[in-house]
Amino acid sequence: MVHQYKNNGYNIVLDVNSGAVHVVDDVTYEVISLFESGTREEITERLKETYSETEIAESYGEIQELVANGELFTEDEYQDYIEQFQTRPTVVKALCLHIAHDCNLKCRYCFAEEGEYHGKRALMSFETGKAALDFLIANSGNRRNLEVDFFGGEPLMNFDVVKKLVSYGREQEKIHNKKFRFTLTTNGVLLDDEAMEFANQEMANVVLSIDGRKEVHDRMRPFPKGAGSYDLIVPKFQKLADSRNQERYYVRGTFTRYNPDFSQDVLHLADLGFKQISVEPVVAQPEDDYALREEDLPGLFEEYDRLAVELIRRRREGKDFNFFHFMIDLEGGPCVAKRLSGCGSGTEYLAVTPWGDFYPCHQFVGNEAFLMGNVKDGIWNEKLQNEFKSCNVYAKEKCRDCFARFYCSGGCAANSYNFHGSITDAYDLGCRLQKKRIECAIMIQAALAEES
Repeated sequence: MVHQYKNNGYNIVLDVNSGAVHVVDDVTYEVISLFESGTREEITERLKETYSETEIAESYGEIQELVANGELFTEDEYQDYIEQFQTRPTVVKALCLHIAHDCNLKCRYCFAEEGEYHGKRALMSFETGKAALDFLIANSGNRRNLEVDFFGGEPLMNFDVVKKLVSYGREQEKIHNKKFRFTLTTNGVLLDDEAMEFANQEMANVVLSIDGRKEVHDRMRPFPKGAGSYDLIVPKFQKLADSRNQERYYVRGTFTRYNPDFSQDVLHLADLGFKQISVEPVVAQPEDDYALREEDLPGLFEEYDRLAVELIRRRREGKDFNFFHFMIDLEGGPCVAKRLSGCGSGTEYLAVTPWGDFYPCHQFVGNEAFLMGNVKDGIWNEKLQNEFKSCNVYAKEKCRDCFARFYCSGGCAANSYNFHGSITDAYDLGCRLQKKRIECAIMIQAALAEES
């Protein structure tokens, strides 16, 4: 399978199955588009009014070499591998600890309902968190590196338990020959010097929630009484980012129908000094006034193009920053299993509620149909676990012939379920935005490679 597109003056050809990317001239771009459906003579006849026969012949020969070298029109070698992946023992490698089902903001687009997750407000006890870490160690097999994200609601509303659990985890590392990678997601309201110092000592990554420009952020992320939170959190986030040498963190925002010019929010965050930025499209039902719609897509595609060009320009001027959705590794990248099955929700990755229940991920919490077990009894809903284990790009009709499948790994199972009632479907609007981001990311790599 081959995917061809033009972006920012580049003719880009992606060989999907090998991952090879080719930046080609106009004649080669045209010949590749006809290569599988016509002979050399037929292609020459079709293109001879635009290009010389010599040009066409040279391009045709170069394409044949790429095919022979396994860099173009390659076969899919991964489909058989997925059967091995489905039958291998389940090993848990990561937990999302819902340390607080409570929040001090009232974000309009929050899927967690101000931290309540369709239930009640609650804080996780140390005993429940300890049992969750014990479960992770016991079910991690030979895997040494384990991940735990402190999530909410707002985790800093239960900061003392966060500190105790990290201390307990560090003790268990030595006993069981494991290594915990702790992360924290915070809205910044309670972020103070103590929390920053602790994060810098213990957190491998910190996610800082901010949507961009003041008017955009305050509209969607206010306090319960309506006041905006931008002015309070920005200085704190800047201090934390600088204290981490502009590494091992992300400022993470959400754009909605209210700010379709979201590239300006990304650039605003860059102008504030942030080097690690992620601003993602809101996922919302069509009846929500802030939801993105099909008619918004052309404008959003243009925003991604503008952002990609600006990122290249700033990088050339030494003012570079990383935009999460444009970061792509064309040399190595994720392992085959991750490329085929994504985040591992419901199998390798689980969410834990304040009272110790297991769900496939944080976005399923509160939906009792997806309750998988608890920290006391372990996983008892093995049927559901096996359904998630079988969730991969080949189980999804929409993914089988999609050029992006090995980059997005089939997309988000929760979004698929929320829009189509099945974890093996795909959230269509999100897919189209994802494909655009991948195209921009590859173009950026082509532009940077040209300069090196």
